[in-house]
Amino acid sequence: MTDLSGKVAVVIGAAGKANMGQAIARRLAAAGAKVLVAGRHEAPLAELAGDICGDWMPCDIACKADVEALVTETLKRHGRVDIAVNATGWGLLKSLHEISEDELDQIIALQFKGVHYFLSAFIHAMPNGGSLMQISSATTQAIIDDHAAYIGTKAGSEALIRCVANQYGAQGIRANIISPGLTASPMTAGAMTTPGFEGAFAKEYPLGRIGTIEDVAHAVLWLADDASFITGQNLQINGGLTLRRNPRSDEIGAAVASAMASRA
Repeated sequence: MTDLSGKVAVVIGAAGKANMGQAIARRLAAAGAKVLVAGRHEAPLAELAGDICGDWMPCDIACKADVEALVTETLKRHGRVDIAVNATGWGLLKSLHEISEDELDQIIALQFKGVHYFLSAFIHAMPNGGSLMQISSATTQAIIDDHAAYIGTKAGSEALIRCVANQYGAQGIRANIISPGLTASPMTAGAMTTPGFEGAFAKEYPLGRIGTIEDVAHAVLWLADDASFITGQNLQINGGLTLRRNPRSDEIGAAVASAMASRA
C-alpha cells in the first residue's frame, strides 16, 4: 500500500461536492499525506478539509496572483510541497463556430493559462523534486463532437506537462497527465440520467463500463508515490476507450431516442 506519510499535497479543483478533486484529496489523505485543497468556493473546501484533517485555501487557477499566493501560503503553513494536482476544468459543449469570444477567453484562461500558472508556481515550490499532475481528457485522442475549445485547451495543457517533464526532470520533478473518458461525476450527472446516454459511450469501452472518480484517484495515488519512475506520460485512465472512439453526436441521439421509445 502506498504510504505518503510526511508528504504535503495540494489539490486544486476540489470545491465541488463529491467531485473528482475531492475524491483525489480523500485518497491522498487516506495514504497519509497532509492535503491542502483549493478552489473557488470556500464552504465545501472547509468541509472537505475538516473531513480529511487537512487544510484549505481559496484559489482561482485563472488568476496568476491566486496561484502564487496558494504556493506561498502552503509553504508558510507546511514548509514543503511534494505533490500538486490540477483537477480543474470546464466541460464546454458547443460547436466551434458557435463559441463566443468571451467563452473562448474563459476556457483558455482556465485550461491553458491556468495550467501554466499552476506549473510555473509549483516548480519553484519543489526544489528537491516532487510529483505534478494535470487532469486532462481522453477526448484529446478520441475526438468527440462539439468539444473543440475544450479539446484544444486540454491538448495545450498536455504539451505544457511534457515540457516540464523534459526540462525539470533534473530537479527531481515528475510531471504527468491523467486522461479519463466519460466519468460518473457531478459534472456529468445531468447527462447520465438521460436514458441511453451512458450506454452509447460504454459500448466503446473495452472494459465494458465508463470511469469513476475513484479510478482517477487511484491513478493519482500511484503517480504520487516516489517509487513511480515515470514522467512526461499521459495515463489513459479510461478503460481502453482510446483504442476505439467516442460516439458521434448522431449516435448518441439515436441511442437516447431508442431508450426513450422502449420506455414509452
